[in-house]
Amino acid sequence: MEDEVVLLDFWPSSFAMRVKIALGEKGIKYECKQEDLFNKSPLLLQMNPIHQKIPVLIHNGNPISESLIILQYIDQVWNHKSPLLPSDPYQRSQSVFWADYIDKKMYGIVRRIWMGKEDQEEAKEELMQCLKTLEGELGDKLYFGGESIGLVDVALVPFTTWFYSCERCGDFSIEAGCPNLVAWAKRCKENYQSVSNALPHPHQIYDYVLQLKKRLGLA
Repeated sequence: MEDEVVLLDFWPSSFAMRVKIALGEKGIKYECKQEDLFNKSPLLLQMNPIHQKIPVLIHNGNPISESLIILQYIDQVWNHKSPLLPSDPYQRSQSVFWADYIDKKMYGIVRRIWMGKEDQEEAKEELMQCLKTLEGELGDKLYFGGESIGLVDVALVPFTTWFYSCERCGDFSIEAGCPNLVAWAKRCKENYQSVSNALPHPHQIYDYVLQLKKRLGLA
């Protein structure tokens, strides 16, 4: 019997994009259900009653929440191809460390930049420092995973589709400060269909940001 896989999604969410990349890499067929985060569905509230957030992966009726946990679940359940995590325990621990670093840093900083509040300049500095740290970890490798994308690549690359919005709202250039990281993001999109399929165009994200700012009274 074929697995039943459903993703509760919200298309601009970098966290949901991660899951779509992972499912794409594994070649898993799934149904994608879009959520309205201002009017959450009964299914979302039922499947993730603790945090009431997307993404939620529902595998044969069982819900898995939190994107990094979902990625590790996908990697363990569908281990027939495209491993996201290395088999070596130390290398695995380092991948989880950097994915966790991205989780703790990126979303909050990016949000502060596009919202354009009084701490925007500070947030811009924090973002560039964070990206330079990640650029240092990337080094001269093609991908964080080495010769192919892995957990850290999948965790980070969705945020790059928000870079254009950050630059427009914050009036600065990410590529000028972190050219190697921007080149890595382009490489991910050009060489992996799973990435290009999962990431909306940066202009779509910017249009969404403008709408959201208006809705939140920030425009």
